[in-house]
Amino acid sequence: MGGFLGSYLHRIDEKGRLSLPAAFRRGPAEESPLILLQVHSDALTLYPSATWSGVEARLRDLLRLQPDARSYVLGITANALEVIPDRQGRIPIPPRLREGAGLAGATLVVGVLDRIEIWNADRFESTIAVRTPETDLFTHQIFG
Repeated sequence: MGGFLGSYLHRIDEKGRLSLPAAFRRGPAEESPLILLQVHSDALTLYPSATWSGVEARLRDLLRLQPDARSYVLGITANALEVIPDRQGRIPIPPRLREGAGLAGATLVVGVLDRIEIWNADRFESTIAVRTPETDLFTHQIFG
């Protein structure tokens, strides 16, 4: 089985480092570097290099096909950075990204199939607690 599944409660240390769960240090996360960025306003996203290559290709295509997407692509790539886990599996998270995603205190590291998301634990709980009509539709489409 590939990919990232599960959620793990961690804290960002005083040096701004987050320890990746042991379960996420195998497979795609062993590649170096990993790409850290803020795709959504409520969390950070960490991509293995192989997954990021596909995202990068889609960003290039977007620029080629829609020149007015330049500011969007700049906003995404300007705050993206390569991170390499240290021997303890920790990655640095710069202050601007921590602040942008509201990361302080309890931090949830969540596997999302081909990527990892890093959430403020309270924000994550309130986000997934919201049930919409689409929730039942998605459940039916995926699980029958």
